[in-house]
Amino acid sequence: MNKKNKTTLAAIFENPVKSDILWKDIESLLYALGAEISEGRGSRVRIVLQSVRAVFHRPHPRKETDKGSVRSMRRFLISAGVKNAEI
Repeated sequence: MNKKNKTTLAAIFENPVKSDILWKDIESLLYALGAEISEGRGSRVRIVLQSVRAVFHRPHPRKETDKGSVRSMRRFLISAGVKNAEI
């Protein structure tokens, strides 16, 4: 993981929840963690990390991820065994 990925991971686990994390930075972090990402219909994105599966919606028309999606991503990462301590 590079410095930008570590910064993104820290932002996902930050309290209070941030709403200005760019989706492309989250995708870059997921690739760095070894996730498999595939396109779904519309703005859906299927993600598999450590045998944990999830479906997220890419934000549009904005590029920033909303607070609810950041919370969901945090839960997904925790269930896949990724913790803030890995920074």
